[in-house]
Amino acid sequence: MKEFDASFIFRYWPQILPYLGATFSVVIASVIFGLIFGFLLAAAKLGKNKPARALAYGYTTILRCTPSVVLLFVVYYGLPELLMEWFGVDINDIHKGIFVIVTLSLLFAATMSEVMRSAYESIDKGQYEAAVCVGLTPVQAFRRIVLPQCFYVALPNFGNSVIALTKEGALAFTIGFIDITGKANLIVSLNMGAHSREIYLGLAIMYWLISFTLESILKKMEKWVGKGRRAVNSY
Repeated sequence: MKEFDASFIFRYWPQILPYLGATFSVVIASVIFGLIFGFLLAAAKLGKNKPARALAYGYTTILRCTPSVVLLFVVYYGLPELLMEWFGVDINDIHKGIFVIVTLSLLFAATMSEVMRSAYESIDKGQYEAAVCVGLTPVQAFRRIVLPQCFYVALPNFGNSVIALTKEGALAFTIGFIDITGKANLIVSLNMGAHSREIYLGLAIMYWLISFTLESILKKMEKWVGKGRRAVNSY
C-alpha cells in the first residue's frame, strides 16, 4: 500500500466538482416530490378515513424500516419489470437519475409525513377555532394562522432531513449513476485503487462543506421565520 499523500486529497476536485449539479438536481427534485407526497400522507394520517390512515401509517413504517440501498435496488431492478409485466411499458432506457429521485422521494415522503403531522398536532387547535369564529374561512384560518406556525415548528426537522437525504444520495453510484460519489469511484477505479484513501477523504470533505452550507442556510431561515413568532410572543 502506498504511503498517505495529502496532496491527493484535493488533486481530483476539479474532476469531481462538475458533478455537483447532478447531486443537487437529484436532491432538489427528491425534496419537491417528497414534500408533495409527504403532505398527502400527513393529510391521510390526520384525516378521519380509517383505511387511508392505516395505509399512510403502514407506508411510513415499512419505508422507515427499509434500508435505502435495498429500496434503491427494488426500484431500479423491480419497477421496470413490474411496468413491463403489468402495462407493457418499457422504462429500461430511462436515465438512472430518475430511479434515484423516485427512491429518495419515497424515503423523504415517509419522513416528512411524520414531521408535518407532529408539527400540525403541536399547534393549539383553539387558535384555528378562534380564527374561524372571528370571520375567517377554514382555508384562510389554516393558511394565515396554522400553516405559518407549522412551518416554523417543522423547519428544524425538515433541515435535518434534507441534509440526511443529501448524504443518502451518495448510494446512487451503486446503480451506476454518476454524481460526485460516482465520479470519485470512477477515479479510484481508473487509478487501480491508488490513493483511494486520499480521494475518499477529499470526497468526505466535500460532503462536509455541503452539509455545513445547508445547515447554515436553514438556520438563517429558521431565525428569519422565528422573528415574527418572537414578536408576537413578546406582547
